[in-house]
Amino acid sequence: MRKLLVYLKDYKKETVLAPLFKMLEATFELFVPFVMADIIDHGIREADNGIVLRSGLILVALGLIGLLCSVTAQYFAAKAAVGFSTKLKHALFDHIQTLSFTEIDTLGTSTLITRMTSDVNQVQNGVNMVLRLFLRSPFIVFGAMIMAFFIDVKAALIFAVTIPLLAVVVFGIMMITMPLYKKVQAGLDAVLLATRENLTGARVIRAFHKETEETRRFHEKNAALADMQLFVGKLSALTNPVTYIIVNAATILLLYTGAVRVDEASISQGQVVALVNYMSQILVELVKLANLIILITKALACANRIESIFEVESSMQWGEKADSTVEKDSLSTKKEGLLAEEKADLRAGKEGLSESEKTDLAVEFDHVHLTYAGAGAESLSDIHIRVKKGQTVGVIGGTGSGKSSLVNMIPRFYDATKGTVRIDGRDVKSYEMEELREKVGIVLQRAVLFRGTIRENLLWGRKDASDAELWDALTRAQAKEFVEAKEGGLDAPVAQEGRNLSGGQRQRLTIARALVGKPEILILDDSASALDYATEAALRSAIRELPGDTTVFIVSQRASSIRHADQIVVLEDGEMAGLGTHEELLAGCEVYQEIYYSQYPKE
Repeated sequence: MRKLLVYLKDYKKETVLAPLFKMLEATFELFVPFVMADIIDHGIREADNGIVLRSGLILVALGLIGLLCSVTAQYFAAKAAVGFSTKLKHALFDHIQTLSFTEIDTLGTSTLITRMTSDVNQVQNGVNMVLRLFLRSPFIVFGAMIMAFFIDVKAALIFAVTIPLLAVVVFGIMMITMPLYKKVQAGLDAVLLATRENLTGARVIRAFHKETEETRRFHEKNAALADMQLFVGKLSALTNPVTYIIVNAATILLLYTGAVRVDEASISQGQVVALVNYMSQILVELVKLANLIILITKALACANRIESIFEVESSMQWGEKADSTVEKDSLSTKKEGLLAEEKADLRAGKEGLSESEKTDLAVEFDHVHLTYAGAGAESLSDIHIRVKKGQTVGVIGGTGSGKSSLVNMIPRFYDATKGTVRIDGRDVKSYEMEELREKVGIVLQRAVLFRGTIRENLLWGRKDASDAELWDALTRAQAKEFVEAKEGGLDAPVAQEGRNLSGGQRQRLTIARALVGKPEILILDDSASALDYATEAALRSAIRELPGDTTVFIVSQRASSIRHADQIVVLEDGEMAGLGTHEELLAGCEVYQEIYYSQYPKE
């Protein structure tokens, strides 16, 4: 929690004024029993209506001033808590954006959503209640005990015994329930994950008639969460009855002691009433404190969960830091007798190439291996490919052969565990993120569009693109016709994830979005699977006519999509089964032959 308190630094005034006004309210409240004692001992006993009226007005004034202080304190506490949670959410979201796909895959989307919403809200409530009550309740408890000593030392000893006993109960229950609340939040993650999977996969679940099974699975996770919440709730609920028993027992003992002291003429009846009132104040405040402790316990558990996300650092470094690390690691693998010229070549990542080849290469996979975090085996093994600028490269292979894994290393969504991926002769790790992503445009397997308009989605490619450039990209992506047919054209609305569009329309818009950025390297990761053959052929023709030396990677299951590529990479179980043109592979690669002839009959 301490690390998160930095987000309260802009609310120092509020964090001081909120408890200060609450302390003022508590101070006025502590004077109430004294005034009541004065009314009983002097006003009622002596039948002095003036004292009763004067003391009554004092009570009204104390109540009004206390109310004003309370409202002021709550205003400052709420302002600090909401401002704190706002800054925390922004910082947490910014931190998540810095994480690589590896960390996001490891943490899980449902966990991150829970941290951003439920956990932050719990911490916000905790901060709000701490500023309002954390000092007020102890202040009244110990203030009431001190005031009791002013009235009668012997009777006040009951307070001295009761308060530590209550503290043991309250804090003991807190220590037991705090780790249990962490488990409750973990159970909430599981329920959220099941909910998210069912909502995003609703169509698939219905298509395979799995509604009953998924409902049962959700009920199991929800029941486990409910059982855990009930268990920890029962433990927390012990706080109130136990504190009531202790305080009521102390009240009985106080009444007995007070009666004896009145009979001895040591104290007055009004003072006994004041002592009972102070004990009642302690009871009320301890109930508040017990509830506050439960809330703080939840908030601390949630704060620790949020801190654990901040402690996760991205496995990727960009720019100079990554460049120096790569250079150091690479040089350490060579013998000490390397010549200075060889070292220079190694730093540039261009050993074994002539000068003309160095400037002509767009992308190079230099004996690349890839193993995903937590995976038991490599997803890609010893991939060695050199692609010249302006070439079109087809990537084909069976399901799970590593096609998407291969192209995902070019924009550096994942880092190679061994070997090097280079763009324009430079290791991708030496680029700054913005520089690399400007060079590479990628259309992912799953067409994702955001709620807004077609124009707003296309401008993700380049925010300063003109309408003419947007229409040009739509034309090349074979999307111009259906966009023109929509009411509003570029300003036609797009639902979340493009649900108001067909699969083919979504794919064409995502291709257009990538083309708007005019990338040097364009990656189409099975992004035409929903298109008919005629539309796909027109799309391929338009992409071949892109201006400049645009290098294109086409990942596809269709042999027709990549047969005209300058190079075709054939993958099988993460390894290269072939590399060459369509004619070369058809003549000498069994894997490619099998794929091709499964789609086209032998002549």
